[in-house]
Amino acid sequence: MNRLESMSVLIAVVDSGSLSGAARQLGMPLATVSRKVAELESHLQTRLLHRTTRQLSLTEAGASYVAACRRILEDIAEVERAATGEYASPKGELVVTAPVVFGRLHLVPVIAEFLAHYPEIEINLMLTDRVVHLMEEHCDVAVRIGDLPDSSLMATQVGAVRRVVCASPDYLATHGIPFKPADLAGHACITFEVLASVGAWVFETGKSEVSVRVHSRLAVNTAEAAIDAAMLGVGVIRVLSYQVADALRKDALRVVLEPFESLPLPVSLVHKGQAPLPLKLRAFLDFVTPRLRARTAGQAAPGERVSL
Repeated sequence: MNRLESMSVLIAVVDSGSLSGAARQLGMPLATVSRKVAELESHLQTRLLHRTTRQLSLTEAGASYVAACRRILEDIAEVERAATGEYASPKGELVVTAPVVFGRLHLVPVIAEFLAHYPEIEINLMLTDRVVHLMEEHCDVAVRIGDLPDSSLMATQVGAVRRVVCASPDYLATHGIPFKPADLAGHACITFEVLASVGAWVFETGKSEVSVRVHSRLAVNTAEAAIDAAMLGVGVIRVLSYQVADALRKDALRVVLEPFESLPLPVSLVHKGQAPLPLKLRAFLDFVTPRLRARTAGQAAPGERVSL
């Protein structure tokens, strides 16, 4: 039995949620996937997976074993990267993740420039608004927006963005301009999940934060949909400043309640901080950091705050 291969198969089963999903992911016959997992359990003399007709789940022993397998396989991959020269010259693949709109507007142009400078580096870019787990999903670097929890990850702040409240000129002409957060009680609002803004919006006064309940006429799951609806006059939205920069330039949306905006959110580049740092990653961080700082400059400067 090739234990390293069996470990990789087991992780694929866990990540995909099924034996058949792992078989598709690995390009391996289903019977082979099932046999390799069974051989691993026989070798360990313990059950790693609970099997039902609908789903698979890890046993307690399986959970700790899979976590150890991930560490072992990552260590091996690190040794192989060193052996192939990734620590001698900047080459190889980088897996990068970022929020969808930020990635499209800011990161893709910078990456295009980076690739022109480093012809021996390839980048796999994942644009998603969910938080990607760097260790479990083998991701090298992530753009994160918001305050970061304490962890072993290394982070470099490259900017900050505002949370702005906007509406279309036609909507404001029909329904009036809200001049203080409490005025939102009389307005239709568009909410979406990413900013956790479905029930209430938080504003900053000269003294403290204030949470305001909003009436959600339309709830969506992406910022793009919320912005499109706002431009059509459906209601008021609360989004990140870079997401509506183009709409503001075209006067399709206008910012309201600017003196009450909550504090800007940091934009950070996050990586696992392994030592020594592969040259491909060092080259990427050194190249991208100043360029993202330049692109986000000025996006964290709201108007003067006022007290209620």
